[in-house]
Amino acid sequence: MNGSAILLHLAGAVALLLWATRMVRTGVERAYGERMRQSLRGVLHNPVLAVLWGLMLSIALQSSTAVSLLVGSFVGSGFVSGIAGLMAVRGAEVGSALVVKILSFDLTLLVPLCLVAGTVIFMATERSNWRQVGRILVGIGLLVLSLEMTGQATEPLRNSELLPVIVGYLNTDPVTAFLIAAIMTWLFHSSIAAVLLLVTFASRGLIQPELGIVMIFGVNLGSSFIAPLLTRNAAPQTRIVPMGNLLMRGAGSIVILILYLSFKPSVTFLGSAPADQVINGHILFNIIILLAGVPLSALVLKVTKAVVALNVPVEQPKSLDHAELSALDESVLDTPSLALANATRETVRVCETVEIMLRGIIGLYENPVQERIDELSGLDDKVDRKHAAIKLYLAKLTTKPLSDFEVARARELLGACVKLEQVGDIIVRNMLALVQKKMDRKLKFTDEGWLELSNFHAKVLTNARMAFNVLVSRDRETAHQLVLEKDHLRDLEKQSSERHFRRLREGTTRSVETSSIHLDTIRDLKQVNSLLAAMAYPVLEEQGLLNTTRLRALHS
Repeated sequence: MNGSAILLHLAGAVALLLWATRMVRTGVERAYGERMRQSLRGVLHNPVLAVLWGLMLSIALQSSTAVSLLVGSFVGSGFVSGIAGLMAVRGAEVGSALVVKILSFDLTLLVPLCLVAGTVIFMATERSNWRQVGRILVGIGLLVLSLEMTGQATEPLRNSELLPVIVGYLNTDPVTAFLIAAIMTWLFHSSIAAVLLLVTFASRGLIQPELGIVMIFGVNLGSSFIAPLLTRNAAPQTRIVPMGNLLMRGAGSIVILILYLSFKPSVTFLGSAPADQVINGHILFNIIILLAGVPLSALVLKVTKAVVALNVPVEQPKSLDHAELSALDESVLDTPSLALANATRETVRVCETVEIMLRGIIGLYENPVQERIDELSGLDDKVDRKHAAIKLYLAKLTTKPLSDFEVARARELLGACVKLEQVGDIIVRNMLALVQKKMDRKLKFTDEGWLELSNFHAKVLTNARMAFNVLVSRDRETAHQLVLEKDHLRDLEKQSSERHFRRLREGTTRSVETSSIHLDTIRDLKQVNSLLAAMAYPVLEEQGLLNTTRLRALHS
């Protein structure tokens, strides 16, 4: 096999590795994302629990960067402190290193098992969560397969005449090796993929473990730059955790590299095999950074805030006209296709506002801050204004000559706007009133009750996003899935009510105190979900998939 063929096979193996890692991560996020966010937000108040949860979440997502972005958003929203956020990311880095250790074992049998099981599960059900479980299993199978492909692709390199020259040079120039590893990790956007590639090289004898350790430090430097660059345009508070991780992990990699090159310790204590030495060196590095981060977290947070503040742009005053910029251009009303596109754009903006309201309301149950309550009420006024404008715009459009499809689409958009306004009213008039009641009476949910509410809300939020997608894409499979999820949510409501009444019978004091708030919130969320699911009906009716009493089976 010539050099170009080897590189092509290696590139294909790495590409499959990156794709499989992404499959697993997106599968976990889609199936359990909102539930994980709620759980993570609940434990981040405790730095020790934050470390442990960050570790477990990183193993599940197979990405410490994803955890860093998630935790950064929580800090930016004011739900958790910066120190707890930094500790969660420290745990996530250790978890990411442990993923590499797990994948280093012989998992050959997992390939056919995961591929078969994942494919069967994905194709045998319409349930979104189960389909994501199938996606996760297929991703794991492809991940292990990519590691086998990487090993096979690198095998011919043992006889390469050029590779020993390159490796020999890197052995004499560790700084270059360190920087190459950092750049490689940034290009991969995955420290797991970069470390696994180094482990494969070490196991095949292509690089010495001492060089592998140096490049591991570079991997950690490159990985620490990913989240800060991805959040470079985010709000200052959101950038604190990614930037703090860069200061801890990035600076730590440079400091430890200097110490390693100065003292040149033996790496034999890390294991007997070169691959084990590289993996264990990666794990040890992140444990050291974790232990150093505990006493230094307050200082790092202070420095990070100062660094972030240096890069905060001066806000230019915005006029009210700019703030209320509308897509409803009346000059194109004589061209229905353009006018409907404008109305769709404006309706999507209403969807975005409603999603912000729905996402924010659950946080107010936990932390009812008056300022945020007022902000959420203001968003409902915005929804009402836009709804009125869209309704007037569509009314003017329907006076023009329209095709049957254009009439149906205008009616569909108007119906969606009515439902979105109703959702906003439920959130503000009903749910905010419950928040105020809970705040005035200083009530607190039981742990079990709060978990039920959080999970129920997470499911409704997921369905809301699906409904907004259907409004734009008009995809029949998504619309079908949305209506199926409505039935599933009805079952969840019944189960939640049964568990709630069981707690009441057992005489749990906090359940009695919060009983009406709990049940009313579940009722409101179910009503919100029903309104949003109804946005799928026009798509299903158009394609003959909706009876007057029940949903017809979807045939491919």
